[in-house]
Amino acid sequence: MKNSIDLHIGQRLRHRRWLKGMTQQELAQAIGVRFQQIQKYESGANRISAARLWDLARALEVPVSFFYDGLKPQADGAMSGVDAAALEQKETMDLVRAYYAMPAGPRRSLFALAQAASKTGEPEVVAFPASQSAA
Repeated sequence: MKNSIDLHIGQRLRHRRWLKGMTQQELAQAIGVRFQQIQKYESGANRISAARLWDLARALEVPVSFFYDGLKPQADGAMSGVDAAALEQKETMDLVRAYYAMPAGPRRSLFALAQAASKTGEPEVVAFPASQSAA
């Protein structure tokens, strides 16, 4: 049976690898394992040792704590993973990559639009620069 923390760490590993645009093979080569091992880590089938987690963090350019972000304590003091089904979809990763590839101004405008459309929070008022006409 897979441990919920191992599953969470595997999901975070896959999420970061996708954000970096790396394949399992590229990540495996970067840390000196075969791509099948990365598959097992991402699925939670194999646990990741502290030393291997350190290697993964360096290869993915994140602190080791990144892999534990989002874990919430349960009433009994244990930890459980956050439902990250949306983060596992290719469309979500493509959207995140495109979002961060945008310049800051349009990115803020898009974020405000998304907030307004989803009604999850107060949209930020973003002033658009006046268009300059060619004289």
